[in-house]
Amino acid sequence: MSVDMNSQGSDSNEEDYDPNCEEEEEDEDPGDIEDYYDGVANDVEQQGADAFDPEEYQFTCLTYKESESTLNEHMASLAATLKVSHAVAKLVLVSFHWQISEILERHKSNAAQLLVEARVQPTSSKHAMVHSSHHCAVCMQFVRKENLLSLACQHQFCRSCWEQHCTVLVKDGVGVGVSCMAQDCLLRTPEDFVFPLLPSEELKDKYRRYLFRDYVESHYQLQLCPGADCPMVIQVQEPKARRVQCNRCNEVFCFKCRQMYHAPTDCATIRKWLTKCADDSETANYISAHTKDCPKCNICIEKNGGCNHMGFLLFSADFCWMCLGDWKTHGSEYYECSRYKENPDIVNQSQQAQAREALKKYLFYFERWENHNKSLQLEAQTYQRIQEKIQERVMNNLGTWIDWQYLQNAAKLLAKCRYTLQYTYPYAYYMESGPRKKLFEYQQAQLEAEIENLSWKVERADSYDRGDLENQMHIAEQRRRTLLKDFHDT
Repeated sequence: MSVDMNSQGSDSNEEDYDPNCEEEEEDEDPGDIEDYYDGVANDVEQQGADAFDPEEYQFTCLTYKESESTLNEHMASLAATLKVSHAVAKLVLVSFHWQISEILERHKSNAAQLLVEARVQPTSSKHAMVHSSHHCAVCMQFVRKENLLSLACQHQFCRSCWEQHCTVLVKDGVGVGVSCMAQDCLLRTPEDFVFPLLPSEELKDKYRRYLFRDYVESHYQLQLCPGADCPMVIQVQEPKARRVQCNRCNEVFCFKCRQMYHAPTDCATIRKWLTKCADDSETANYISAHTKDCPKCNICIEKNGGCNHMGFLLFSADFCWMCLGDWKTHGSEYYECSRYKENPDIVNQSQQAQAREALKKYLFYFERWENHNKSLQLEAQTYQRIQEKIQERVMNNLGTWIDWQYLQNAAKLLAKCRYTLQYTYPYAYYMESGPRKKLFEYQQAQLEAEIENLSWKVERADSYDRGDLENQMHIAEQRRRTLLKDFHDT
C-alpha cells in the first residue's frame, strides 16, 4: 500500500407485524462489504479435513405467521398434557424457556410444584387464604362481589383497579410481566385475564405485540431479528454464539446475544470490551486519528488502503504500519508486533506503575482493533473500485462478469478474514497468560500475516495472476478456519 502525506489533520399486515417497532434504529456501517460470506466458496474450496467449517450453523428464518404457528403448536400440546388453559400453558412455557422435555419431567415428578415455579399457582399455604370481605384491597371501596376479580392466589381487587393496573403496565411495554397487585405476590396474570380489562383495541394490539416479543425472547431456540422494522424470527436447533443472517433485511448478528457477530470472542467478553472502549472515549478519539510519523522522514502519514504493508515511494521505504519496523526484517515471524509483551515484574511495582502498564496494554490492543476496523472501511473502497473495473472490462468486451468475478470474491474473502481478525484482539486482551494464549497468539499472527499478503495482492490484483490470488485466498481462509476451530467454542 502507498501512503498519503497528511498535514495534521411483506405482503400482509400479519407478516409485517413488528415486535421491534418501539426499538431505535441503529446506524448502518457505511464501510460494510455486503454479504462477504456469500459467493466465495468456489474460489477457496477446501479438501478433506480442511473442509470443516467451524462457522457452519443451521438456522431458519420465520415470518410472524410461521413463528406464531410454532409457538401455538407447542402451547396447545402442553395445555392438553397439563390439563390447563392455553394462557396458563404459555406462562409455564415462558418460565422454562419452552423446554418441553424439562417441563414434562417436572410435571411427572410434581405437577403442583411445576405450576408454583411457573408463578401461575400459589403455594398451598397461600392458596388456603380466603377473602370474605367485599372491599377492594387497593382503593378500599366497598364493591359488589361480582365486581371483585382475583387470580389463583385469591387476592381480590375491583375491576376498575385491575383495569388501571393492566393499562399502565401495557403502556409501559409489559407483556407476560403483568402480575398480581398484592404486595409480595408474584403470580403472573394469564393473557385471557388481561385482554378483557384493556379499554381499547389499540392497547390490545400493543399487548399482543409485547406478548409475542416475550414469548420469542424466552424461547431457547428463537431470536427476534434486530434489524430495524424487521418482523422476522430466527429459529435454530441448538442455541450458540454463531453467525445468522435474516433473509428479509440481511441483518447479520450473533444468535446468542443479538449483537454484531464477534467470533472468536464470546458474548460476555465482547460486551465488556465494547463497554471499556466506550468508557475510554478520549483515548479512542486520540488513537482513531489514524496518523503516524514516517520512520524515515518523520512526515505525518495516513493509510489510504487496508493493507498494513506500507510502501513510501519517495524514499523507497517499506515498513509496517502497526510497529513502524522495516517490513523486510519481519520475516516469518512478521506479526510478532501484534503480540503484547507483558512486564513480568509489574506486580511488584507501585500502583501508579501498574495503572500505566494496564493503560499501555489496553492501548496496544485497542489500536490494533481500531486499525483493522479502519482497514475494513478502506478495503470496502477497494471492493467498490474492483466492481467498477470489472464493469468497465465487461463493457469493453474484455471477458464476461464471470471471468472477472474472482477479483470481487477475493475482496469479499479479505473482508471476511479481516473481520474475524479484528475480533481476535478483545479475545487476546482478556485471555489469561499461559500455553493456550501462546497458541492463540501464534495462530493469530499466522492469520494476520496471510491477510496482509492477501490485502497487498487484492490492491494490486492486476500484477498477480488468478491462480496466485486464489491460492492466497485459500491459505488465508484456512488460517481463519483453523483459529476458529480451536478457539470459537461458545
